[in-house]
Amino acid sequence: MKIFIVGVGMDGDLTLTIQAKNVIEKADVLIGSERAVKPFLGLCKRVFYSWKTSEIKEILSNNLYDNAAILLSGDSGFFSAAKSLSEALREHETEVICGISSPSYFCAKIKKPWQQMKFISLHGKKNNIVRAVCENEFCFFLLGGETTPAEICTKLCEFGREKIRVYIGENLAYPSEKITVGTAEELAKIECSALCVLVTENADFERVKFVGIADEKFERGDVPMTKSAVRAAIISRLEIPERGVCWDIGSGTGSVSVEMALQCGLGTVFAVEKNDAASELTRKNLLKFGCDNVKIVKDTAPEILQDLPAPDRVFIGGSGGKLSEIIDVIFEKNKLCKIVVSAVCIDTLSECINALKAHGISSPEIIQLAASRAEFVGKHAMLRAENPIFLITAQKESD
Repeated sequence: MKIFIVGVGMDGDLTLTIQAKNVIEKADVLIGSERAVKPFLGLCKRVFYSWKTSEIKEILSNNLYDNAAILLSGDSGFFSAAKSLSEALREHETEVICGISSPSYFCAKIKKPWQQMKFISLHGKKNNIVRAVCENEFCFFLLGGETTPAEICTKLCEFGREKIRVYIGENLAYPSEKITVGTAEELAKIECSALCVLVTENADFERVKFVGIADEKFERGDVPMTKSAVRAAIISRLEIPERGVCWDIGSGTGSVSVEMALQCGLGTVFAVEKNDAASELTRKNLLKFGCDNVKIVKDTAPEILQDLPAPDRVFIGGSGGKLSEIIDVIFEKNKLCKIVVSAVCIDTLSECINALKAHGISSPEIIQLAASRAEFVGKHAMLRAENPIFLITAQKESD
């Protein structure tokens, strides 16, 4: 059996390629969602409605055909089932036929290049919208799930990005096609078809990944804050993956949470803080820096940590006297997690070393930072020392 996995474009008609048309006309059976198959019902072929890989595999296992065509909307390489289908049907000869994708079609309509766009599917996901927009000049959001264009625009407004330019495309290539352009603020209450896409344009996008953000850029209040030079060392040692899950325990002002979030734009940071004033400062700084990939957990560690997803990276800036218990929970959740602990006194350093030894880590990296900052008094620059701090970095070796 020869199986073709075919991208049929937006509508299976106006955006159907000649190659795809020829394959479909020669196929003995057509399989796909009702929307993908509907334009070809006039060909009077055997049809199965399914978009699930397991069901499609079963259909083809129970029936004998010379040629089968599995129809996928848009292009087979853009958030489609082509990859999983190719793997599931590897005992058969398969060929993938590309189609016209929604980005290529819609960006032509709005006259925008798409080679450097950030592509994001929001099917079943709601986080990291603002962070993606902050990091990229253009973002393409594939919708059709629970998240609507109005929700995206409202969230951008919530994080102070109300002037971001937004392009919305509904029912692309169909007679009811509609394209709307405006700012996030103007489109925050728009009602759209479920079949739509959205592009954001941010002329003031972040052109560098910030590390060691200047202290004065954060909302401060009376809550102690990890200083810029120390934060830079913490982030460097954590080596945060882009899709990582991070914990910031004792988030304080949220300065480390923000820096973590900037590193893991496709991941999630959990800022754990029990103090009301500190939690509020964390919230303000997350809004300021566009970090919608951070969740504030207002509770006490280690009790609340059991309810959080297993972390890849953890920074412990405040332990409430329960450092050993916190480390126990971290390694219980993920024995290969990398952690960095800050300590301003010898007692905390000693407790951390003993807690790590209990988990088989006898030689953690320990450094002391003693930064001084120049202050100008008249014509003279004088160094004012900041409090020295220990940083303990530890990670178990892989099995």
